[in-house]
Amino acid sequence: MKGNINKKMEDKVDILLTTYNTNPKFLNEQINSILNQTYSNFNLIISDDFSSNENVVKILKEFEKKDNRIKLYIQEKNIGCTKSFEFLLTKSTSEYIAFSDHDDIWYPTKIEECVKAIKEENVSLVYCDANQIDKDGNILNESYLRYKNLPILTNKKQSILPFSRHIAIGCSQLITKEVKDIMLPFTDNTFAHDWHSLYIASRLNGIYCIDKPLLGYRIHENNIFGGRDLKQNIKIWKNKNGNNYKSFLEYRYNVITNTYLAGTKMCKDYSNKIKDNNLEILENNVLEYFKQAQKSKIFYWKLYKYFKYLYFKGIGKRLYKEIVILHFPIISYLVFKMVKNK
Repeated sequence: MKGNINKKMEDKVDILLTTYNTNPKFLNEQINSILNQTYSNFNLIISDDFSSNENVVKILKEFEKKDNRIKLYIQEKNIGCTKSFEFLLTKSTSEYIAFSDHDDIWYPTKIEECVKAIKEENVSLVYCDANQIDKDGNILNESYLRYKNLPILTNKKQSILPFSRHIAIGCSQLITKEVKDIMLPFTDNTFAHDWHSLYIASRLNGIYCIDKPLLGYRIHENNIFGGRDLKQNIKIWKNKNGNNYKSFLEYRYNVITNTYLAGTKMCKDYSNKIKDNNLEILENNVLEYFKQAQKSKIFYWKLYKYFKYLYFKGIGKRLYKEIVILHFPIISYLVFKMVKNK
């Protein structure tokens, strides 16, 4: 049955979905949950990243035939998740854009509540909480944001510096066309589309959180990274690289390199697109701060720089974890040692 677009809803939303050898059960559940949204004025634009599983492509083509809101693109080669989302962003023309994973379940009012919030709060991005669910849809954690110690921003005037702050998973975001236009084209440093959408939005009209689960964020064997906590990450590292101080220093070095430094470099690429003369200077200072912290092996005494560059109201427990990892590596090592391998 063809989609029945509600003409009363003025603004159309483009929902961007990437797929790659997705579990057919998960894919069916996710697309059906999108098609059954209470807000029906949307396009569902799908990019399949050259799936070798023929059932995935078959399912997608069947959905496209059934609903005229769906536009499907099949990539001729595998380009990866980040480039797939960049491709989809180039196909978007609507005022609002939502990112979608291929294996979650959206609750019926997700788009409706996000559109309402982004208009009422007059912000550039809204994000919502999520239930963390397992492969069978059972709830593992009622609040993903609280489980991951992520901030819940309800004051759009809050100034945050998301250089190291992937505070909202992409599937929970709704952004404006203005954010999308600045995001494109991606740079060589872009490795997470939903990270620099937060950065850009925070420098425009701000960010607002809907403190309510509006989707089931699925965790399973092929998507476990998004749901791992610190202890689980350390266990995986220790089992592979050992439990000694040298192993810990390598772990810490990689964390700072692949998260803090990489995130800052990615965001820095967009400073010339945002009308703020101080941004580039600030970003260079933050980069230097992380590099100096990375060199320390026992104690990095310039703690005031953390509060100057990274602290914001609502940071919660993340404050202590970041201070310990960046400024007190010797204490971090004791924590590292305490985590059991098994």
